[in-house]
Amino acid sequence: MKDTRSNKLFLGFDVSSKTIEIYGRMADSEEGKNIQIKNTKASIKKFMEKLPDPGNTVIAMETGFDSPWMSDMISAYGCEVIVAHARELALIWGSAAKCDRRDAEMLARLACFDKKLLHPIKHADAESRNDLCVIKARDTLVRMKVTLINTIRDLLRSGGADVSGLTPENLTKKASKILPVELQPALNGLLTQLCHIREEVKRYDRIVIRLCKKYPATTKVRQIRGVGPITALSFVLVIGDPKRFSSAERLAAYLGLVPRRDQSGEVDKQLGITKQGNSFIRRYLIQGANYILGHYGEDCDLKTHGLKIAARGGKIAKRKAAVAVARKLSGLMYTLWQNDEVYDPHYKQNHRRKTA
Repeated sequence: MKDTRSNKLFLGFDVSSKTIEIYGRMADSEEGKNIQIKNTKASIKKFMEKLPDPGNTVIAMETGFDSPWMSDMISAYGCEVIVAHARELALIWGSAAKCDRRDAEMLARLACFDKKLLHPIKHADAESRNDLCVIKARDTLVRMKVTLINTIRDLLRSGGADVSGLTPENLTKKASKILPVELQPALNGLLTQLCHIREEVKRYDRIVIRLCKKYPATTKVRQIRGVGPITALSFVLVIGDPKRFSSAERLAAYLGLVPRRDQSGEVDKQLGITKQGNSFIRRYLIQGANYILGHYGEDCDLKTHGLKIAARGGKIAKRKAAVAVARKLSGLMYTLWQNDEVYDPHYKQNHRRKTA
């Protein structure tokens, strides 16, 4: 059988904000060559047009801010692009002699030897990434809103004002009534900005509702009480295609909701979750789990499962319960989306009755 790898060119791209360090080598050669280009679309285009055979070229790069658009641009020339999971490459970031030139060489050599060592990932399409930016922008504003609310409350307390009746909903109306004269120069600007941010968050909420209509899968996962438009849209956009996961367990691992493992011989430690994957979709799933476990959450299998864990007592048990419910919630959303099923809050109980 003819070895098709022998005539392939392997390139490692170490991308920084201003430059790209490139290391290239042929599969059957031990020596390579380093060059450096600017991190601009014009420089990349010029470099790609000079490649002798893009169809037989493999380019490896790490995940980062530039990897989505850069991988799309390079793929258009016919090259095979491997986007390596940066957090999994301890061989690179854990090196005692780390530098851009060496990083590019390691990427090229790993791609030449076995691309699975790079833990390759696949970016979502450009349209999904742009829609996801709406949720990320809204998430930033919500964080700013929380910071402003906490700051205003703290400054009012420092001035001797009674803040017991203030809530995040009535803060802008009631704060002006109890605002001491000496604190007006400090807090008037913060209250004004808080009003503007709230209006912008509402505008983003309307955009999210429109985007949910664009993605019908959000309707399927929103059958669960506790999964709102933000969580549903984030889940659908981040996952993209549920068929790329063979099971709900694989999806939970992708979202970083499974325990880390450190096993050697007879030692098998109990560790926390990996926290890999997309951080804000994991945070939204935890928020949904807390709602389900809370006072307003409906009686369902998810709540029963979480309350059993929380019954062990203590704050740690409550946190474990929230994570466990979030993990179950991701699997349930995955099942509803993939199988087009109708949500049954008491599926286990009803299934036992049918079986009996």
